[in-house]
Amino acid sequence: MGFSLTDEQRALRDSVREFAQERIRPRAIELDRNGTYPEDILAELGERRLTGLTIPETYGGRGEGPVELAVVTEELAAALMPVASAVALHLGVAEVIERFGTEAQRERFLPEMATFDTVGALGLSEADAGSDKLRMETTAEREGDVWTLDGHKQWVTNFLDADEVLTYAKTGPDADAPHNVTAFLVPAERFEIEEVWETTGARPVKAVRVRLDDVSVPDDRRVGAVGEGYVNRGDLTTGVNVPARGVGIARAALDDTAAYVSDREQFDQRIGDFQGVRWGVAKMARRVDSARLLTLRAADRAARGDATDRAFPAAKIDATEAAVENANDAMQFHGGVGYTTEHHVERYLRDARLLTLAGGPNELHKDSLADTVLDGADEE
Repeated sequence: MGFSLTDEQRALRDSVREFAQERIRPRAIELDRNGTYPEDILAELGERRLTGLTIPETYGGRGEGPVELAVVTEELAAALMPVASAVALHLGVAEVIERFGTEAQRERFLPEMATFDTVGALGLSEADAGSDKLRMETTAEREGDVWTLDGHKQWVTNFLDADEVLTYAKTGPDADAPHNVTAFLVPAERFEIEEVWETTGARPVKAVRVRLDDVSVPDDRRVGAVGEGYVNRGDLTTGVNVPARGVGIARAALDDTAAYVSDREQFDQRIGDFQGVRWGVAKMARRVDSARLLTLRAADRAARGDATDRAFPAAKIDATEAAVENANDAMQFHGGVGYTTEHHVERYLRDARLLTLAGGPNELHKDSLADTVLDGADEE
């Protein structure tokens, strides 16, 4: 790509930015402080089909690709990161259905997912299956056309509002790994809630630990081939949402800082006129620009079918670290008020810290990036 958006992409960005800044940001502090699920905001996003952004138009979505997803996610995350998380993780479930499900499943689930009338959640991680997902203990045993699932899932974002949980379970011996994990759409009501996690950040959209005890689902809720559920995840493109969320937080921290240091005066001058502050703001701007470019490159590669190259881990590492560093600098430049909940910057730091862990810890992505370099992968 030419590292510039098309007219249509810019129009989409501007529309979402206006909505995010006018409808989400003014309520962000309150929603975070109270841990209140942004149900009405997500409903409005559903009315705009942004919750169906990457769902094909055939099924009621907008039919956009990874670049548009990155653009929209940045704008939502700049206002309130958990809103971006809720939309992106929902779209990740929809992508699995659209790409690996049956036509009957696509017709049944995708139209209402596009409007957020059916909400998707992901059941993949477990207590002992964090970075190493193949350590999962959840199993599914088949008898005729019925599967019986037993186990638990951890960090199930969106669960409290979810209708369907895309649940991964072992359906074969460990010797067959990674071709021993199958995906199922399990109604959320079939799970038992064990823990609603109280987290440092991302408070409006809760992560939940849930359990399945002898839960039976028909084979028509299996998504994709038996044993290929985990392998299929390597072909997904919606993962670009994680670095895009980092870009959004990094940019919001920069924007708030620029506004604050331009207005705040100490020692008879704006604090933005002190060289140390000016250079700090410049560094924050560099982080935003580089993170956005790497994220758009990864999104463009995903759109062209190159989602597994070195572009994604580079973007994930750079953008999520930029979010943490910019949020930390923003708090420093705001001084004492930046440490209070009356300003957004302390929330940026709490929310940004999640992103270095979400979608796999950055250490894992550093290994992946190193592998591509040492194996001689082309970075172009």
